[in-house]
Amino acid sequence: MNNNLIDNKKFNPIFKEIRSLILNSKNNIYRTVNNEMLNLYWNIGKIIMEIQKGKERTNYGDMILEKLSLKLTKEFGRGFSVINLRRMRKFYSLFPIRSTVSNELSWSHYLEIIKIEEESKRNFYLKETINSRWSVRELQRQRDSLLYERLILSNGKEKIKELSEKGQVIRKGKDLIKDPFVLEFLDIKENTNYLESDLENNILTHIKEFLLELGKGFMFVGSQVRITLEEDHFYPDLVFYNRLSKCFVIIDLKIGKLTHSDLGQIQMYVNYYDREVKKVDENPTIGILLCTNRNKTVVKYALPENNKSIFTSEYKLHLPTEQELIEAIEEEKKNIQLNV
Repeated sequence: MNNNLIDNKKFNPIFKEIRSLILNSKNNIYRTVNNEMLNLYWNIGKIIMEIQKGKERTNYGDMILEKLSLKLTKEFGRGFSVINLRRMRKFYSLFPIRSTVSNELSWSHYLEIIKIEEESKRNFYLKETINSRWSVRELQRQRDSLLYERLILSNGKEKIKELSEKGQVIRKGKDLIKDPFVLEFLDIKENTNYLESDLENNILTHIKEFLLELGKGFMFVGSQVRITLEEDHFYPDLVFYNRLSKCFVIIDLKIGKLTHSDLGQIQMYVNYYDREVKKVDENPTIGILLCTNRNKTVVKYALPENNKSIFTSEYKLHLPTEQELIEAIEEEKKNIQLNV
């Protein structure tokens, strides 16, 4: 049959309608299967907890799991190892009320979440995974990059309760900042010579990962977006828009020691966007200087005391350890005490 004889104007709507039905059906099947799987594992965990009644640490508890595993595996195949049965038990123990288990997440998501022992941290990653629609891989990456600890370091320990109950809430410019930003996904090794242009090019190559690290609501506008002031041209490194904060976010990259002229330059970019680009119903522009070596004293005196638009943050090319963040917190405390 000659397909050229078919009128595409009539054919395309039919194809789109059937395609939509197929995709919706597949999504419904996935949701149903996922819901049944969560129900099954939650109920198995509940039965195990009720049988053991606080005897998890005794030989009796271990023998129960081993016998269950052998008989279930023999009849139903893989998926019922002793390790998996322990995971189901822990799943139930952490979420004893079925209505608190979100059907928006998969069992694989919950396997990552139940690894987190601290309740406030676990609740944060649970909320963020749902709110930001993280894949399992994205959840793993955010945990590995210590997102929770970095947000506390950036915003103060008074944020712990809110992070646990609501996840990350974006209300003002400072809420967009992490300190440090973690860029381990870039093709750059630490302690090697690289230029700011190398850093920028690598970010553009990995823009999807960079947007994930920036956080909620970021959309990429462009790189080296020209600003012309009379006969002079200036080029901010990276320009984004945050739809939650309804503002432009300009990021300039700095290798080496931060200077007052760097701060002055990004302040000029912010002023330009506020006066010439942003609309009346949009919020003031945010400027972020992403650097390797921040001079906090220079930052303190170069910016006004009521500054709410210019922020500095260091970045790391490797996943930080908790010890590194603890040391950063202690260093921050020392700086505050010295400047009081």
